Amino acid sequence: MFTALRLLLKIVIGFIVVSLLWVGIYAFVPVPFTMTMAGDMIGGHSVTKDWTPLSSIDPNMARAAIAGEDAKFCRHHGFDWGAIAGAAVHNADGGRIRGGSTISQQTAKNTFLFQGGGYVRKALEAWFTLLIETIWGKRRIMEVYLNIAETGIGTYGAEAAAMRYFNHSAAHLSPTEAARIAAVLPLPKKREAVAPTGFVRRRGNQIARYVGIVRRGGLDACVR
Repeated sequence: MFTALRLLLKIVIGFIVVSLLWVGIYAFVPVPFTMTMAGDMIGGHSVTKDWTPLSSIDPNMARAAIAGEDAKFCRHHGFDWGAIAGAAVHNADGGRIRGGSTISQQTAKNTFLFQGGGYVRKALEAWFTLLIETIWGKRRIMEVYLNIAETGIGTYGAEAAAMRYFNHSAAHLSPTEAARIAAVLPLPKKREAVAPTGFVRRRGNQIARYVGIVRRGGLDACVR
């Protein structure tokens, strides 16, 4: 029993050390690849991405992400407990499953982990969320998020999305263009930002209106 406990302790310490180094390296180095990208390649899709510093991405894109995914991004410390509780209550009532993940949680998952996985993945996601909030800070979290989030089949990041959907760089995105990319994020394999219809059009228009609220209310102050 003592030997087993020693082995478990070594594994835990090793994991902590490796995860700290991993997060520390990605605080400065562009994320080269993710497990989601690997899944696309295994599925026969090519991967298009173009790492772009946050300073070279139009501020409307970060505002649209905040408006569409996480209005409290600059105010929470990785977890929006109100949104998590609300999602749990909603899901318990049945119907369409709704998530309560913040941009920080999504970034942790997309960068270091895999899709699915249940409670084990959720526990690892929480750990990496704490690490990136502590080591990276909000601006770096948003920069990584806008570079590795899936924005279409085989398309990752704001720059690749802007080129795919609008044929120009993410350096200049109108509120409507940024909002349409943000509207694609929850289901990137089933939605398109070009000539959107139905939900994507409605959601995109809604986010576009909220972009101005984010700007005027300073809800993006932590990433400026």
